[in-house]
Order: sequence, then C-alpha cells, then structure tokens
Amino acid sequence: MRAGLTWRKLSALVSVLLLAGCGTSTDRSSPDDAALHQDIAAGRAGAEVTLDGTLAADPIQVGTHEHLLVRTPAGDSIEVDHNTTLAPAVPAHAGDQVIVHGLLYIDPGPRAGVHCTHAHTSHGCPLPGWIEFAGGYYE
Repeated sequence: MRAGLTWRKLSALVSVLLLAGCGTSTDRSSPDDAALHQDIAAGRAGAEVTLDGTLAADPIQVGTHEHLLVRTPAGDSIEVDHNTTLAPAVPAHAGDQVIVHGLLYIDPGPRAGVHCTHAHTSHGCPLPGWIEFAGGYYE
C-alpha cells in the first residue's frame, strides 16, 4: 500500500463513495412523468417515482394522512398519501404546482398513488421521500 494511504483512510474513502451512491432525502431527483406513466401502465407498484403536477383540489386531511390529488403533464391523476405524523402538512391549494418523490402504489380501479413522502424510513417505506412546494420541502 502507498505511503500516506492507510487502511483507515481507504475504508473512510470507500464509505464516502458508497454513501454518495445511495439516495438520501437531500438527493432531489428530477421529475420524470413519462417514467411514472410507464410504471402505472405496467402495474409496477413499489417503484420509486418523482413527478410534478398541479393540485386538482385543496389537500384533505384523512386521519393521519393528507391526501393531495395531483394531475401530471402526462394526464395521470395521482393521489398522494402524505403522512402528517411523520412530516409537516403541505400548505398548498388547488392550482398550485408540486413535485413529489415517493413510492408508487396501484389500487383496484386502477387508481394510482404515491406514498412514503417523508424522510423517516421504515419497513414499509425503506426510502426517504418528500414533497416540494413553493421552494420548501415537506418531508
């Protein structure tokens, strides 16, 4: 091994590189509405998605979740289930633009939605998500 590069330094460098390759709540993916549309058409529930769109109505609080109905430029209507016990409510209204990052779910009907829009991860939500509105992040 070269002088100056110890195992400890090499181990730290590898750790940094591995962490750089992993998504974090500060890793802000660009919206990809075409990929979302393809995931819905293929029935890929559980896919990690980032979408943008317009709120079709004011958010509605249902128990511990805020429901936001988002219409994407591709024409999809997506229900966003945002857990307000794990993340702050989004102070948006009908007509506002949002960007959403989370996991796709598909209910019978078919009705597509996104959940896991919070930084707190769990067995059911292994990846951090977020909602961007008016320059702020609700995660």
